[in-house]
Amino acid sequence: MSSHPTSPRPVADLFAADGRLVAIPRRPARREALLAHLAETLFASGRVYREAEVNEALKTVHEDYPALRRYLVVGGFLARTKDGAAYHRQRTAPLPGGATPSVA
Repeated sequence: MSSHPTSPRPVADLFAADGRLVAIPRRPARREALLAHLAETLFASGRVYREAEVNEALKTVHEDYPALRRYLVVGGFLARTKDGAAYHRQRTAPLPGGATPSVA
């Protein structure tokens, strides 16, 4: 029987002293916690980012920025226009009145 604690470990455990990610977690719940943290700390709500800006922000934490970008989009933390040119942070909680943020 394993002796793993049942409470989740803090996201800070995933980062080295220099602020870079040690690894992208394989476990979905752990990866989801990381993605939520990255979305909140790297991307301002209400701002539209070009793909190059998203890449630069993600490169500050891990060299596999394409994987992080994909996980953020697939996980619903970032929304992307159909042509992939623009991204914006999505709210994880529903907006008041059922409004949905959109990109022009």
